[in-house]
Amino acid sequence: MNKEMVKSGRNTLSRRSKIIELLNKKNVISISEISKMFNVSEVSVRNDFALFEKKGLLIRTRGGAISKQVSDFDLNLSQRLKQNFHQKQRIGKRASECIQDGNTVIMDSGSTVIEVAKNLKDKKNIKLITNSLPIAEIVADNEQIEAIITGGTLRPEMRSLIGNITEKTILNYRCDVAILGADGIDSEMGLYTNLENEASLVQSMIKISKKIIIVTDSSKFSNNRFAKIVDISDVDIIITDGGISTIDMQKINSQGVKLIIA
Repeated sequence: MNKEMVKSGRNTLSRRSKIIELLNKKNVISISEISKMFNVSEVSVRNDFALFEKKGLLIRTRGGAISKQVSDFDLNLSQRLKQNFHQKQRIGKRASECIQDGNTVIMDSGSTVIEVAKNLKDKKNIKLITNSLPIAEIVADNEQIEAIITGGTLRPEMRSLIGNITEKTILNYRCDVAILGADGIDSEMGLYTNLENEASLVQSMIKISKKIIIVTDSSKFSNNRFAKIVDISDVDIIITDGGISTIDMQKINSQGVKLIIA
């Protein structure tokens, strides 16, 4: 290996180390600013970001990246969809198996719930109620799914509908199954979300449903948020990935809740 190659390798390592330092300070960085800062091509920066994303150090966004340490509260839907993507895919597929032909199903706007909606294509005679515009779009061309979209106030960052109108619409229905997400789960205390009005909305979904299924990747455990939705014991099934701790598994099982690892 010649001296130029060694020097280039050292420069790359030094740049990448400084990028991570900067990301930890700012939480959000752009490709263009890094390119200018280190006088390298945007292609090189994208390669750096791709490597960091594989290592779980950041989440790539359009034109930049955000730190993994940034709260979910600060992420929009497209960014949430990228978090723990493969786990969410497996959870979504497994959760879809809990929905039977002929069911009336209600789904909230969580990123993992969206993965459930993607797996409904082989179901028959489904009535689907949702406040999620992306979920409505996913099932729009499926003749076997009658989709009912709640009214309400648009929450742009999540592409969802919230508020009093949304809750009143939901309370007009009765559902066989509710498929719901959560921003945080305490395996003893219950399920949490970032927003008080969103907690009220999900509580309405729970109220009208016979069976409650929570879909969430394991990173949400011990990640309490602002507003409590419901006690763990009021849930029928929790579907998550293998990253859940043994202690959390034991606490959930002890409350009579079925735990499925996808």
